[in-house]
Amino acid sequence: MLLILTNDDGIDAPGMRSLKQACRQTSVLKTNDSKVIIAAPKDHLSGCGHQVTTTQPIHVQRRSDTEYAIAGTPADCVRIAYTHICPDVKYVISGINAGGNMGADTYISGTVAAVREAAFHRVPGIAVSHYRKGKRNVDWDVAARWTAGVLTDLLKRPAEPGTFWNVNLPHLEPGDPDPDVVFCEPCTQPLPVNYRVEGDNFYYVGEYGKRDRTPGSDVDICFSGKIAVTQLRL
Repeated sequence: MLLILTNDDGIDAPGMRSLKQACRQTSVLKTNDSKVIIAAPKDHLSGCGHQVTTTQPIHVQRRSDTEYAIAGTPADCVRIAYTHICPDVKYVISGINAGGNMGADTYISGTVAAVREAAFHRVPGIAVSHYRKGKRNVDWDVAARWTAGVLTDLLKRPAEPGTFWNVNLPHLEPGDPDPDVVFCEPCTQPLPVNYRVEGDNFYYVGEYGKRDRTPGSDVDICFSGKIAVTQLRL
């Protein structure tokens, strides 16, 4: 199994190191002679959505035989990886994003856009994000362990063309028991849209943790301390 790993926080982000660690811990990958190729943005591009680069060159830095830093968006990375680096890719995994990507976030998120781009090419994918309460730090070792468990399950499931998985890890307290995994639907409530106005300048001040949450949706599940898994469709 040949996998592409990517993200929108940048190739050197701690979430990418955590995702690599998770892949090493995933039993289905250890037993299937899998190869992992990292094709991730050179810089931090959180919130870029499904933006692609078509009017300027995209520089690709080959760091090793398995690692490429690409001066483009997450969708660019998947396009370049799929067409030039490893056209026989079998799966794309994106993350682990430092911040949740639930409900309406999936249209804004570069993390999710990477696996959506893969789905257009009929390559299955999994996006993984970690909800953060306020600006508290993430325990990336714990995130890797949780992610490995979810990947072990999802990679064994049949890949339905035109769909992809979106996973959101909760932010628990140190020492809390591992969270349950809940398969659910994406929330359709809007994000908080609030601005502080100073003259002609508008500063976004919407509070992510105060968003509306439909009971049983991915936002509700993740905010309640469980791992939310949704299957999204093109």
